Amino acid sequence: MLVFLLFAALTATVLSESELGSNFAESNAAGRVVGGDLVSSSRSWPWQVSLQFYSDGKYHHFCGGSLIHSRWVMTAAHCVYSSGSVRAVMGDYILHSYNRWAQVREVTGVYIHPDWNNYSISSGNDIALLRLSSDISPNSYVKPTALPSSAEMLPDNSLCYITGYGRISTDGSMSNQMRSAILPIVDHQTCTSAGWWGSTIKTTMICAGGGAQSACNGDFGGPLSCRINQSWFVHGVASFVSGMGCNAPQKPTVFTRVSAYVTWMNSVMDNP
Repeated sequence: MLVFLLFAALTATVLSESELGSNFAESNAAGRVVGGDLVSSSRSWPWQVSLQFYSDGKYHHFCGGSLIHSRWVMTAAHCVYSSGSVRAVMGDYILHSYNRWAQVREVTGVYIHPDWNNYSISSGNDIALLRLSSDISPNSYVKPTALPSSAEMLPDNSLCYITGYGRISTDGSMSNQMRSAILPIVDHQTCTSAGWWGSTIKTTMICAGGGAQSACNGDFGGPLSCRINQSWFVHGVASFVSGMGCNAPQKPTVFTRVSAYVTWMNSVMDNP
């Protein structure tokens, strides 16, 4: 039986102030886009994945993911644990609309980064790979994204997009239609400074946003998509936001930096 961590959807875990080393706490509640725009086309963000668990006779969205190969999804490690049936849905920009472009696959394998600490999200390594039951059929609605090269760093103030489903404000209402928001990259020196995230941020993380737009309480695990030289790459996996609010000032959304884990992911996919 597969094991999945669903507390990202079912609970809101806030780390202690002592662990953070500041007056702020961070939450790994299921993240949703705050302050974004509705996505109006099924062709937008074709690598976006909705991870859904089965309960009470139906499937429920709990986390996002990125399709990175015809049979592999990248997501956050904190999204995958707790028994149950989980599936990946792609091409469904309005959840449960059952449009003819959507593709659904069961998750048959889970590979969590070996250094992930389930009790300390601020320690980093919040990344996992999911193996699908069969290859997707790539088309303009569903296709894998490209990943950055190993150790590649984004320039400061690069404009990237977060995408996901649901909540549009802290404790606000849900929306089943995908949303997107521009999140500028915050440089590491700024994000680790006093008044921002401080020592919570590691070199294997990316900070983006910090203003009116952010992730918020089912799309942690989802992509930070950046356009580089006319091509799209997923540079981040949504990991956590501030417990003070999804779009708290000087508390940008924190992403796992994908380029730090490309070598590990390739080794997993080559030898599942």
